[in-house]
Amino acid sequence: MTDSPQLRVDLLTREYPPEVYGGAGVHVEYLARELRRLAEVRVHCFGAPRTEPGVTAYAEPFALTGANAALRTMGVDLEMAAGCAGTDVVHSHTWYANLAGHTAKLLYGVPHVVTAHSLEPLRPWKAEQLGGGYALSSWCERTAVEAADAVIAVSAGMRRDVLAAYPQVDPERVRVVHNGIDTGQYAPDRGTDVVDRLGIDPARPSVVYVGRVTRQKGLPYLLRAARDLPADTQLVLLAGAPDTPEIAVEVENLVHELRATRSGVVWVAEMLPKHEVIQVLTHATVFVCPSVYEPMGIVNLEAMACETAVVATATGGIPEVVADGETGLLVPIEQATDGSGRPLNPAAFVADLATRINEVLADPERAAEFGRAGRRRAVEHFSWDTVARRTLEVYRSVGAVG
Repeated sequence: MTDSPQLRVDLLTREYPPEVYGGAGVHVEYLARELRRLAEVRVHCFGAPRTEPGVTAYAEPFALTGANAALRTMGVDLEMAAGCAGTDVVHSHTWYANLAGHTAKLLYGVPHVVTAHSLEPLRPWKAEQLGGGYALSSWCERTAVEAADAVIAVSAGMRRDVLAAYPQVDPERVRVVHNGIDTGQYAPDRGTDVVDRLGIDPARPSVVYVGRVTRQKGLPYLLRAARDLPADTQLVLLAGAPDTPEIAVEVENLVHELRATRSGVVWVAEMLPKHEVIQVLTHATVFVCPSVYEPMGIVNLEAMACETAVVATATGGIPEVVADGETGLLVPIEQATDGSGRPLNPAAFVADLATRINEVLADPERAAEFGRAGRRRAVEHFSWDTVARRTLEVYRSVGAVG
């Protein structure tokens, strides 16, 4: 029996299993699972048809084939809004689904809750990726956020960003509900079948990166910092889906340069299944998150749950996840205020990144203790049950009733 069986919640998202590419998709996957214990949940997502009950996927409208990517997204959003008839509350995730939520709010007179996983004004490099579509994505997000009944920020840092980017939003409407982690699924895997297949030597120290090849994730800074790592250290990159041809070429060149001077540079460009990523994280000496923009950085939680030490940029919501000196080390950064997040002194940031990584590599016992403390922190403070209950409280606070 659920706590609130009459309440119908419609979650609107671009990503949903098996088509998950980033942290927002992970968030919706687990939020939906836990919310189903508390309410009736329907999920509306992009992509191929799903077989999971209560989940409806929407393909891009045929008439928009070949149109700008943002325009195609808006077409999907209108169809998603139509599918929300009968809901009590709509909850959209990222700009890809914000217009669907806003439209449903207007159409059916129901509350609209937005979870801010990232913000378009803080990702100006997307103009390279979307061209004129960046103006459309920014409009979709701004319109939805400013009119939303509540905005959920995935960290206190994200809340500050929302209020700075959208000063018209009433601060009382912006609530913090951190991302969660399934510590039953994300747990140490001491097996070696995956690392053996990928060519990772468990006997050598390793630095691991997991993430997309995009400006916000800061991979080029890590590749430059890797020049100063000990010769026996492996660099393992689970990195694919480049945003633009330009950053793809930049990363390829930096990897080629590293491989010319050191062994153990492993680059896996395709997306690995979750259980394989978990084994790679478990065997890492240190996981590195060199992001210059990260509202929370759920990947840090994933590494911590696998008992792996973390070195991460002290930006956005990361300091709320990674306890400096307890579960890992934070890297200081002075950033531009133009929305790009770029370090004002890139060379200093790269040097500091290398210093923190080397500090962990030089003390394996301390690295292991960071990992154990990280696992404890993930279990105690970031459960999905807590996330779901706090999210339900937000629905109730804006008048959602079954």
